[in-house]
Amino acid sequence: MGESRRYLGLGILAKSQKEPAVTLFQVVRRQNEGMALGFVAARILEAGMIYTGVVSLHSLVTLRQPGATGADAASLVTTGESLVATYNWTFLLGQSLTPALNALLLGTLMYRSGLVPRVLPLLGLIGAPLLIASVFATLLGLIEQTNPLAALPALPIFVWELSLGIYLIVKGFKPSPITAGMVAAGATPSNRDVAV
Repeated sequence: MGESRRYLGLGILAKSQKEPAVTLFQVVRRQNEGMALGFVAARILEAGMIYTGVVSLHSLVTLRQPGATGADAASLVTTGESLVATYNWTFLLGQSLTPALNALLLGTLMYRSGLVPRVLPLLGLIGAPLLIASVFATLLGLIEQTNPLAALPALPIFVWELSLGIYLIVKGFKPSPITAGMVAAGATPSNRDVAV
């Protein structure tokens, strides 16, 4: 039962990837629509990779149940190792590399637009190259995926995403030419810009 809760949590994490991107797209597209669309696409890709990892773990749990399959033990081991490898790769690419790409895209948009204090996007812009270097070091076999050195570069990205979310909840966007046109029309960004 505990494993199922963990996998459900990963599924919720995957679902939560796309909503903030779509919401922020309505505002940051005024800064650079191509980069904003790239951010949304990268978040959707990240969610898809997380879902792929969750499905591989659910499949692994199914294989562990007695009587779940009539296959011999050797083929079950091979299949299980394949599912674990799928999860490891989706974790490395989906939950390590794409957050760094997201930080580069959104950090650049936020830094250029001035919608938040510049120190916040700088956290993402500094952390992203560190995390990308860590991912490539793992891909090249220079460090293990479970090595603390591989996880350490994720800390600035974590602080960036957390601080951006808290800042936007508490303070909202800073006044900017990007948001001025949205407010001047007398409608909130969420219902003015959505096509029905």
